[in-house]
Amino acid sequence: MKILFITQHFYPEQFRINDIFFELAKRGYDITVLTGLPNYPSGKIPKEYKFFRNRRQIIKGVKIIRVPLISRGKSLVRLALNYISFAVNSTIGTLFIKKDFDIIIGHQTSPITQVLGGVLLKKITKKPFIIYCFDLWPASLETAKIEPDNFIYKLFSKISKWIYKQADYIFMSSFSFEKYFKEYHNIDNNLIYFPVYAETIFEKNRKEKIENPYNNKFNLLFAGNIGKMQSVETIIKAADLLKNNNDILFHIVGDGSEKDNMVNLAKLKKLKNVIFHGYHKIEKMNYFYSIADTFLVTLKNNKIISYTLPGKVQSYMAYGKPIIGAINGETSEIINKANCGMCGPAEDYEELSKNILKLYQNKNLIKEYGDNARKFYENNFSREQFFKRLECMLEKIINKKDIKEC
Repeated sequence: MKILFITQHFYPEQFRINDIFFELAKRGYDITVLTGLPNYPSGKIPKEYKFFRNRRQIIKGVKIIRVPLISRGKSLVRLALNYISFAVNSTIGTLFIKKDFDIIIGHQTSPITQVLGGVLLKKITKKPFIIYCFDLWPASLETAKIEPDNFIYKLFSKISKWIYKQADYIFMSSFSFEKYFKEYHNIDNNLIYFPVYAETIFEKNRKEKIENPYNNKFNLLFAGNIGKMQSVETIIKAADLLKNNNDILFHIVGDGSEKDNMVNLAKLKKLKNVIFHGYHKIEKMNYFYSIADTFLVTLKNNKIISYTLPGKVQSYMAYGKPIIGAINGETSEIINKANCGMCGPAEDYEELSKNILKLYQNKNLIKEYGDNARKFYENNFSREQFFKRLECMLEKIINKKDIKEC
């Protein structure tokens, strides 16, 4: 089976979707990825991809076609140009690739225009088109304070509805997305809840013995993108409330548009209980997961963003340690359903600090919550289950059968 994936972000950028492509290639599928030049999260294109270098590659059996784009930089203007340039160039790029694939899959984060090329190819080839949705549109515009009565919002509402309706199926990374699609876009019968799994390193390496230089501390870890929506400020404020407890230490691993602001905020508050470790490739993350006693997950207090399930949640659960959250919606429901940690309202740093203290003072809960996390992961998010179901659905799509049987 030949599959064309369209995604703005791909290796060497660190996205969960990378492993899906590589694994499918390993299993014998003919995989081609149409993507952009890597520049996330640094905002800069590495020199090895400049001046038309490495526009076509084969990595781990995956054929990669890269279209030019404007790097995301550090400003909103550059970010907008980054999105627009990929949407335009990837759509044009679809006209010049071989049309011998069986299925088209668009990996849709933000914005929705990332998968426009898939719509065009469906029109040209009449092949099945799937959107794997990780962000809701136009709802995601509200996180940038663009309200529904704004002209831009209304325009993207029409664009989003049109694009979503072109898909034969919409795979949803979060169950909460279903309500939005039904109520806002009037889309119902082609919605498939299909959450991602954790990277293999977190599924398999969780019991690896690693020397912990902080083993005399109660270590809390936040790992991932440090942007406005991740609300790392909530963690910094909670750390400020707990700064007199010398046993509690916060580790923040990652990069993003708000990292410098968060570093400066911690300095302003003269916090010695917060360590910023910077960005690390996935291969190095097992060290940080290993030294953690519990994991942190936070998001902004926003109705739309609360529909999403951050990919780090599956990674945290796979590693078998407790999760403490300041987050609403889907993630809060899963933490409570799995009984794998404690969760307070989004942006409520006082509640976050109280929950951290509760776990710190009752360390017997750490193993209980951790075991519950791993068990819930294995029953709901495991890699084995994911690929078994994915292969079943792909086969049924090709044979024009009902994939809801998978």
